[in-house]
Amino acid sequence: MKVNLFVSRDIENPHADIHTNELTENISKAINILESEDQSEMLAVKSGSDITLLELKDIYMVRVEDKKVMVYAENNDYLIKKPLYQVEEGLNSDFVRISKTTIVNLKKIKRVAPSLKGMMFIELKNGLKDNISRKYLPDFKKALDL
Repeated sequence: MKVNLFVSRDIENPHADIHTNELTENISKAINILESEDQSEMLAVKSGSDITLLELKDIYMVRVEDKKVMVYAENNDYLIKKPLYQVEEGLNSDFVRISKTTIVNLKKIKRVAPSLKGMMFIELKNGLKDNISRKYLPDFKKALDL
């Protein structure tokens, strides 16, 4: 499906027009999300040429890899065009930065263990792993009330 986005600062009441030849399940979901008052609990990401709206509760990790910001869900990974700091601004208190390049969802942590040189190792419930750097360890412990 082709998607066109027009951004105008002159519009007082933003709206969306959808042109289609049939009402599919995905279009119905998009309408529900767009009409929802709680849009801050969603993140728009890309998978190939498709745009997906992920609920924040479904995100496990956001990480910079090869100068691209990747968003990881349970079984899928997505690309997002925003820099990591902008993604971080839109996340809720369930998320914490664990390194210069990685943000994790605290509710998706499987285990945390000591690692090398004062760092900690983290494993998420979907098998993703990363290190918590010493710089971000105090904020991580505070987020977990440790």
